[in-house]
Amino acid sequence: MIHAYHVIFSTYGFWLPNDPRGSWSDFVGAWELYTYGRATKVYTRRSSAQDPHDHALRREAKKALKYPPVQFTGLQARAVARGFTRYIDHSNMTVWACSILPDHVHLVYYRMNRLAERIVNQLKGAATKQLARENLHPLAQYAVPDRRPPKIWTRGLWKVFLNSEQAILRAIQYVEENSVMAGKRTQNWKFVLPFPATRSAP
Repeated sequence: MIHAYHVIFSTYGFWLPNDPRGSWSDFVGAWELYTYGRATKVYTRRSSAQDPHDHALRREAKKALKYPPVQFTGLQARAVARGFTRYIDHSNMTVWACSILPDHVHLVYYRMNRLAERIVNQLKGAATKQLARENLHPLAQYAVPDRRPPKIWTRGLWKVFLNSEQAILRAIQYVEENSVMAGKRTQNWKFVLPFPATRSAP
């Protein structure tokens, strides 16, 4: 039985659909990017972030993007957290770990009766709305009149099923240490509960 999920989702430009380490994409939407290879969809739930690959080629491919890769500043990361808080409070979601890095997010949460894909999409939307509300949208300068700014999140997510207390604890530890491994401070978001606490039913 699945008790919890560890989900990872990234900002625009972080993980390309034709990344040599694999991706969750079925196609490459831009011709300029397609010249660097077809989509490299994989189905494994093992993280391939540390797999060896051609760093120079990956950096060169990112130059073909229509917009600069999104990298959250500290102010923007805090706005993202406030957006998450709105959604988490409204949905009564139990989150046991969260790390908001400049170009991707890690989250460990108690299983809900909604698909992980839907939950992550709603978290992305809540964060984007909060960034716009605070005039901190990373791609606001590229907005066309009467249209929304370009999307700041990539499609999809990476999800890991957690079916035991040990698996949950390992995931929590990994996420908690993730910001430190990335050279950032330890993150303590108000919406994160200590395991195994859960939110009471509304």
